Parts: sequence; structure tokens; C-alpha cells
Amino acid sequence: MFQTTKRRLCLLAQTRIAVWLLCALLLIGCSPDSLSSAYLQANSAALHQPVSATEQPMQFIVAPGATARGIAAALQEQGLIADAKLFEAYVRASGLANRMQAGTYTLSPHMTPVQIAEALLHARPATVQITIPEGWRLEQIAAGLTASGVMDGAAYRQLAETGDLSGLDAGAADRYAFLMERPAGATLEGYLYPDTYELFADQATPAALLQRQLDTFSERVVPRYRQLTANQARPLTLREVLTLASIVERETGVDDERPMIAGVYLNRLARGIKLEADPTVQYAMGYQPKTGQWWKSPVFLEEYAGVVSPYNTYLNEGLPPGPIANPGLRSIEAVLQPAQHDFLFLMAAADGSGRHVFARTFAEHLENVKRYRGQ
Repeated sequence: MFQTTKRRLCLLAQTRIAVWLLCALLLIGCSPDSLSSAYLQANSAALHQPVSATEQPMQFIVAPGATARGIAAALQEQGLIADAKLFEAYVRASGLANRMQAGTYTLSPHMTPVQIAEALLHARPATVQITIPEGWRLEQIAAGLTASGVMDGAAYRQLAETGDLSGLDAGAADRYAFLMERPAGATLEGYLYPDTYELFADQATPAALLQRQLDTFSERVVPRYRQLTANQARPLTLREVLTLASIVERETGVDDERPMIAGVYLNRLARGIKLEADPTVQYAMGYQPKTGQWWKSPVFLEEYAGVVSPYNTYLNEGLPPGPIANPGLRSIEAVLQPAQHDFLFLMAAADGSGRHVFARTFAEHLENVKRYRGQ
């Protein structure tokens, strides 16, 4: 019995050795390329499936000298692909491994691995994003540009204040015919369309940003103005619309109030009543060094009479000479399509909502002041 057991153990050992030798021979016969090809073939369907259905742009950087394996690993780590091994196998088999370029890319998990591989063949220069908030005045934009380090805010301010278009492309003057109604010496205040702009980092100059803003204004505002005034007998000029829209922009951040507030000011203009708009006084007062504010808040009633400026609508009738800020499209549309009502007064509700209360008569307005401010 002992001999039988010993013989069985020897046979088992020999079998294991034979299996190991067979596996080794098979592995020797299979190159890494053939193994990669087999993996690619078995998982080819996944090459056309995105990681996510959500289109969320993401910045992806390929460093100089990066290998296909390193790029694949970085893509998986950033959540842009699900299988780095499969991506590497694909780009190698497709001859793309050595063609992917160093650079900065905007990719999305909504892209398939095949689409991502194609995108990585076309590097683009690094870009910078510049956000111009609605309701900022041009000096405020310039200060923000300087603070961000993106470009020389002082140079931008000079261009915007002088309206000098000579540094823009050859066709700029014709494209910006809407600027011709500005009075001599007027700045570009009101026409510096607020939006988020992406510029190539090596081309992020004051002139380039200014041109993008004017182009966007031309594309979004001018057609809307023409459309909404086409059937009006005596429409406001574009500059008048921008001037009133800039006041509306500074008055409220609540979208559904914009037409209401525009209606109040249009009613006052129609009746020859001074606008008495606080933002115009704030604009005239300018930068406040003690507080670092561009828009003094609060402005007290006793200060109004002391601000001698054509922009002070407590002292002067009608619209101020021009826009006091750069309004967004919602405020511009509110002026072009104001709410129809007979309110003549408004005041902030002072309840933290950012909303306003409205009154038809001065007596009603005083009641609102007493109710909301306890005065």
C-alpha cells in the first residue's frame, strides 16, 4: 500500500510539471502584442461606450514625453475612461500611440474611448477663462482683470474708455456700427457684454477680450433689439435701452422683477417724473477707497443732493447721459418688454429676499417705507 501511494504521488508531481511546462511554452509563444490584441478583440464593444451620459467638460493635460500607458492611466484616474488597459491596447493597435500630442484638452466622460483617442491627436493651446459679471462698470471690470492676473486691466480700461477700435481686426468698425450712436467722447460702458469668455492664453490681450465682448453684443443684443422694436412707433434708441437696462441690472438680481422695475422707470419717464434711481447716484460717487466698493451701499438720502453729476437722477430729469454698467440680456429684454402697470415707486423689501415692493402713489410709497423700514 505504501508503494502504491508513493507511485501515485510521483505521477501527480510529474503531471504538475508537465502542465507547468506546457503553460510556459504557451506563454513563450504569445508575445505581449498578441495578448494585447486578444484583450482588445474580447472587449472591443467597450471602446464605443462612454463612462457617463453626463456631458461635463474636464481639462486634461498630456505632458511632453508621456507614454500611451501613462496617458491611459491618467484618463482612467480622472474618470474619463473605464479601462486603461483597453485604451492602451486600442491606441497601440491603431497606430495612435506615438501620435498623441502633448497639450491641454477639454474632454468629457460622455466621449467614448475612440473619440478621446482621436481628440488627443489634436492638441490646442492652453486657454484662460474670463468671467465678466452682469452689472459691473468698466472700471470694475478692469480692476477685476488686474486682480486675476489674466491681463493688464489698465490697458483694457484705456481701450474701453476711449472706444479705440484701432487695435481690433480690419472689419471691426463695420461690425460695430451700433456704436455710432454714442455721443462724441463716450466710453464703451453698456456695450461690454457680460459673459464667460475663453481665450487662448497666448492671445489673451485687452483688445482680444474687448473684441469678443463687442462681437457677443452684436450677436445677442442687436438682433433682439431690432426684433422687439420693429413694430413700435417711437422706440427707445439702443443706447437709451442700454442706459435704462443698466439701472434695472443694478436695482435687482431677481429675474421676474426686472420687467416690473423697468415698467416703473418707463412710467416715470412718460410722466416727466425724475427717476430717482439709487444706482445712478452710486455710479456718480465712484470708487470708495475706505470700503473698497465700486457701488457705495447704503447711500443715504442726505447724500443725494451733494452728488453733483449729470448721472444723479435725483437732481436731473430723464435718463442719465449713458449706461452706468454693463447689463445682461435679461435686463435689456425687460426694458424692451416691460410689465404693463401703473406703479411709480419702488423700494427694497429689506427682508433678505432681494425683492422690491411697489406703489402707485407717494402716499402708498410712504406706507411701504413705514412698513418695511419702520420709518
